[in-house]
Amino acid sequence: MSHVFRKLAILAGTSLAGWTLLIRPRTQSPKMLEDLKKYDYAHRGLHDIEKGVPENSMEAFRRAVDHGFGIEMDVHILRDGQLVVIHDSNLKRLCGVERTLEEMTWNEAEKLRLQGTEERMPLLQEVLSLVGGRVPLLIEIKPEQGNHKELCAAVCRMLRSYGGMYWIESFDPRVVAWLKKHEPGLVRGQLLTYLRKNETRDFPAILDFILRNLLTNCWTRPDFIAYHHEERDNLSLRLCRKLYNVCQADWTIRTPEEYHEEKKDGSVAIFEHFNPKAL
Repeated sequence: MSHVFRKLAILAGTSLAGWTLLIRPRTQSPKMLEDLKKYDYAHRGLHDIEKGVPENSMEAFRRAVDHGFGIEMDVHILRDGQLVVIHDSNLKRLCGVERTLEEMTWNEAEKLRLQGTEERMPLLQEVLSLVGGRVPLLIEIKPEQGNHKELCAAVCRMLRSYGGMYWIESFDPRVVAWLKKHEPGLVRGQLLTYLRKNETRDFPAILDFILRNLLTNCWTRPDFIAYHHEERDNLSLRLCRKLYNVCQADWTIRTPEEYHEEKKDGSVAIFEHFNPKAL
C-alpha cells in the first residue's frame, strides 16, 4: 500500500510542477510596468451617460485626464485600416445600427454617434493626441474575423511615435503571443474571465478551461493578468501571484467596497461608475 501512495505522491508532485511551469508569466518585465501599476484606470474613460458622456468617447477621456486617472480603452481596425476606439464590433448597442465595425470604412463610421449623444467614436490617433502622455493608457486590442496580426501590427506602428506610457492587453492569446514575438519590449497582458459563464455559453469548454486557468502563459509569457474581479480567487491566478509575483489587474470595479477589497489584495483597479479619489 505504501508503494501505491508513493507513486501517487510522485504523480501529484510531477503534475503540480508541470502546472506551475505552464502558468509561469514573463519573470523579467519591462521597467515601465512599475510606473503603470501606480495608477487606477477608468474603464472606457471616465464615462457617465446620464451626463451625456458615452463610453470610449473623447469627452470620457478628457475627464479621465483631468482627474489624473489612467485610461482603459478598446481598439478595432476598420476595413480601410483606420484604428478606432470603441468596445463592440456590432454597433447596435452603441450606435443603434445593425452593422459590423470591421466591414466599414472611416468615412462611414465617423458619421455615427455614440449612445444618442453628439459624440462619435474617436480614432486612436485622436486619443493619443488628446492624452499626450499625461496619464498612462491600458489598451485592449479587440481582434475580429481573424485580423489579429493586422490589428496588432497597426496599433504597434502607431504607438512607436507616442511618447507616453502604455500597456497592451487582450482576451485573445494570439494577440499576446504576437506581442511577445514582434514587440518584446512592450508591457503585455492577458485578459481573463470565465467565458462560458460570463460571455458566451457556446464557447468550447476545453478552451474556457485552458484560458481561465492561465495555461496559455507558457506560450504568451504575459507581464500582467487582468482578471474579472468576481473570479479573482481562481487557483491558477493565486499560484501565479504567489510563485511569480505577477502583476494583477481587476476589472471592472463598480463600487467603493469592491475597490477597497481589491486594493487590500494589491491589484491594479480598472473601475467605472464612481470616483476612487472621492473615497
